[in-house]
Amino acid sequence: MSTTTITLITLIAYQGILLGIGFWAKGRNTDERDFFLGGRNVGPFITAMSYGASSSSAWVLLGLTGYFYTTGPAALWILPGVWAGYIAVWLYIGPGLRRMAGQHDLVTLTDYLALGAEGTARKTIIALAAFMIIFSFSFYVAGQFQGAGTAFASAFDLPMSISVLIGAGVVLVYTWLGGFWAVSITDAVQAGLMLVVAIVLPIAAITALGGPGPFWQAVTSAAPQTPAPHASALAATGFIIGSLGIGIGPVGQPQLLTRLMAIDSEADIRRGFAIALGWAVVVFSAMAVLGLAARTLITPDTGASEGVFFAISNTVLPGVLAGIVLAAVLSAIMSTADSLLLVAGSAAAHDLGLARRFPDHALLVSRLTTAALCVAAAILTLALPASIYGRVLFAWSALGAAFGPLVIAMAMGRPPRPTGVIITMLTGFTLTVILYLQPNTPGDWAERVAPFVIALVMALMMPAKRA
Repeated sequence: MSTTTITLITLIAYQGILLGIGFWAKGRNTDERDFFLGGRNVGPFITAMSYGASSSSAWVLLGLTGYFYTTGPAALWILPGVWAGYIAVWLYIGPGLRRMAGQHDLVTLTDYLALGAEGTARKTIIALAAFMIIFSFSFYVAGQFQGAGTAFASAFDLPMSISVLIGAGVVLVYTWLGGFWAVSITDAVQAGLMLVVAIVLPIAAITALGGPGPFWQAVTSAAPQTPAPHASALAATGFIIGSLGIGIGPVGQPQLLTRLMAIDSEADIRRGFAIALGWAVVVFSAMAVLGLAARTLITPDTGASEGVFFAISNTVLPGVLAGIVLAAVLSAIMSTADSLLLVAGSAAAHDLGLARRFPDHALLVSRLTTAALCVAAAILTLALPASIYGRVLFAWSALGAAFGPLVIAMAMGRPPRPTGVIITMLTGFTLTVILYLQPNTPGDWAERVAPFVIALVMALMMPAKRA
């Protein structure tokens, strides 16, 4: 049986499982709250695994592997930053967020940010947050669809347009049917697949190079490396800060924070944290190994860095096994967009009140808005080509700078008054967009770190809400 046939069979079987989960979860959705938050009784294992998958997938499997391939060992600075982000969200932000969500029946992160605001101020906060989420997630989901397109093209030699439409269609069906429950469970399955790949592929790559010693000798001597060994101390410092700065983004990501709002209890947060961090250590480390090993194992081609994952899989694995891995990864990439679509849909349907305008059809409105956003992201993917890594990190940085400083301030017991919330959101988001359009700094530290820090200082300087 050919590799293409094996890939196709595996892919069809896996997509059948996803659609089955969607049909099963459909019966658990009786209202808007069930659709967007799973009834707020999701267990720690599903929460942790779906958190990991939602924070990763295409940008890690394809984008990050390609980044290690082109950058070299210097990119390892990303790893402690990512793991620190997990610790901050789960242990510092999570308990208070879950407690407030339960006390005030909050459905979205926007509900949390607008807590206590009234009248025009509340409407402004909600409108701004919804716009930022929908705008940023359009790029984020487009990155996932592009990952699916890249994978389909690699497996079946299909045009990008057909590949993107296939991936978007499957994601839309099970998200439409099952809502948060379907998204959480399919993401947990996806996380399990990523974990298997993260164990199998690095072992095969290191074995192909002759063991750990030859592996490290090979990757440290390969070129090019960024920053260059002769780079100035200022450029090297900027690169390190920018790499570590990826870790501050999670404290402002709605698709991640809603996981903690939906967990069954505060007590489950610590159990979930151990699972989530363990998963992140294995998967992110594995992608680093793959990207670094690829610098020696495959022919240099910086123009196609985000295809390195598939190239190294085909190099170090037998044809049949490579087909199974490719199909599993393809399915994982496709199912990541579901969390993003659900949060963007909640911003339009719940936060902006579209569902409340049609109370007898609130669930249908929620599904229709999610479908419309899926279509918009597919169009963006095809109309404006860009790297997966670049798309995702722009959205990651923009939302992190807009919402993260406010979440931290609230966790510190210093929630700004409504005017302060508005100013902080606008500062973080606008600065990120402006700096994104400027020439890159080493490690993109200006885009990833500066807006967040400035917005955080502003949030803490603003008058706090009265208790």
